Amino acid sequence: MTNYTLELSDVKKFFGRRLIFNNLNFQIKKAGVYGISGPNGSGKSTLVKIIAGIIGTSSGKVTHNLNGKEIIPEKLHDHIGFVSPYLVLYEEFSAWENLELCAQIRGINLNEQRVIYLLEKFLLLNRKGDLVKTYSSGMKQRLKFIFALMHSPALLILDEPTSNLDDEGKSSVYEIIKEEGSKNIVILASNENQDLSLCPEIIDLKNFKE
Repeated sequence: MTNYTLELSDVKKFFGRRLIFNNLNFQIKKAGVYGISGPNGSGKSTLVKIIAGIIGTSSGKVTHNLNGKEIIPEKLHDHIGFVSPYLVLYEEFSAWENLELCAQIRGINLNEQRVIYLLEKFLLLNRKGDLVKTYSSGMKQRLKFIFALMHSPALLILDEPTSNLDDEGKSSVYEIIKEEGSKNIVILASNENQDLSLCPEIIDLKNFKE
């Protein structure tokens, strides 16, 4: 069970003069799947990027803790996995080469047993040596999950996780979300009812516009 906690305190975000959300306060103190909902343009992607440390707040604070100790921003990437349709892969490399490069960037040894398990889980094991440019959009989306999970993160952040996936791909994703949510924190941003049905607790960004 995770000893990871996340707290957002009075988080506000503007782009220029446009308010994206205001007075966001919530805490996550135990493993589970937590949803972020709202229509297109409501700020779901902005919020998950803030939680992941990719962009900053306009005001307020985001605090990540592990075993009661705050994680400094420079070390945050060691503890989180992030999946989104807008992440870029190296198309001229094979899937396996992409994963090896990702491990090098993270400064970790490639856990081959873990990666092979994930490749099999996401139906890509027999294509691991193929160049990513030959992959379909759905295959690329599944590969992004492997990037996010290969280092066994305590916090998994998913932005529109079933984008470009067929029913078989969605089944694989939902299975791994339930598996991860049983032991770690999973944050799932989506406006798809099927995705959000996995989330006992949901933050609706429509409620944070004033």
